[in-house]
Parts: sequence; structure tokens; C-alpha cells
Amino acid sequence: MRRPIPITLSTRNPSKTEQIKAIFAGSNCVIRTLAEARIKGEAVEDGDTLYTNALKKAEFARGKKWWSIFALWKEDWSISDDTGIFITALKGEPGHRAARWAGEDAETEEITVYTLKRLEGITDRSAVFRTTVVLMSPKGKPYSFTGEVRGTILEAPRVPAHPKMPYSPIFLPDGETQVWAEMTVEYENSISHRGKAFRKARQFLEYLHR
Repeated sequence: MRRPIPITLSTRNPSKTEQIKAIFAGSNCVIRTLAEARIKGEAVEDGDTLYTNALKKAEFARGKKWWSIFALWKEDWSISDDTGIFITALKGEPGHRAARWAGEDAETEEITVYTLKRLEGITDRSAVFRTTVVLMSPKGKPYSFTGEVRGTILEAPRVPAHPKMPYSPIFLPDGETQVWAEMTVEYENSISHRGKAFRKARQFLEYLHR
């Protein structure tokens, strides 16, 4: 029997948690969120790149292990990601500030509306979604993995957004007929930027523990 690999996922986002746990399903990785590990607070995402923000979150989850009910597990990893959307016509905005460019406390719908307003009258609505994952070893060594998807931002939402996923009703990946919010979790994971990056992290862990 393969030994479990305990991993703390540095997020409180329910939609993201569902996606990531699905990616690791069937492996010997035991994923728990900050809440499940009884870790209080959240990392401050004040970095200027996806990598620096993902690193901060991974360090936060690892550095607070003494709060965890799993603290006796001496070989726990931490994992996190930061995702940005880079809009061609806006010279790469909002980039790593995708969750905050409508205001630090903006709600999901407000971010969706703000994004569409910024693109009013613009013909080129192409964009790239990019995720950087940081996987941190029990000894504190970070490993990073990246995934990206190109697509188009629609002129209006097709369906309601997933919780804390403001671009899910308006981003149409190239070659697809559905926006993120219309897809099943399984299908979205198979093609998405986040799915690509986290699968690389899973494959890396499986290689180390083969």
C-alpha cells in the first residue's frame, strides 16, 4: 500500500478546492484546505508576479503548521496557486491582479462587470489565462509549475459565475463552445490552465514517491 502524502492546500475558495481535489482524486495525496487543517488567516497576496503570490501562500500554509490537527505528520507538503488573466487589448491587464483590479474588496459579480466595462467598444477581446502552482516540500523547497489557456472574453455573461470565479461566465477558451461556468468540473480540469499546472504537480509528486 502506498504511503499517503499529506498536502495542505492554501486556499479558502470553494470552487478552486473542488477543482483541485478532483485533480488529485485517485492518487495517494491527501489534500486538506486551510480550514480543514485549522489554519487561521490567509496569506497576503502583495507580490508582483503569479509566482511570488503563489510562493507566499505556500509558505503561509507551511509556516502555520503548528495550528494544524495534522501537525504530527512530519512530511506534509503545502501547495498553492495564483492565477491571472492577461488581456491583449489592455496590454496584459489585469494580470496577477485579476481578483483585485476592480477594487480590493470587489465581489465576484463586480469584477465581471468591471472587466466587461473596460472592454466596451474593443474588438480584440483575446486573453490568456495563466496559473502558476508552487508545491513546497517538507523542508521548504519550492517547485513551480505553469499552465495556460488562450481564449476570448465575451461581451456578456452566459450564465452565473462560479463562487469567487468572476471570469468563469465570460471566458471562452479557444476551440470550445462553453465558457468555464458551463463546463463540468471534470471537463474543465482536463483543459484548463489550473488543471494543467496542478496535474504537473501531481505527476511530480507521484514520480518522487514511485
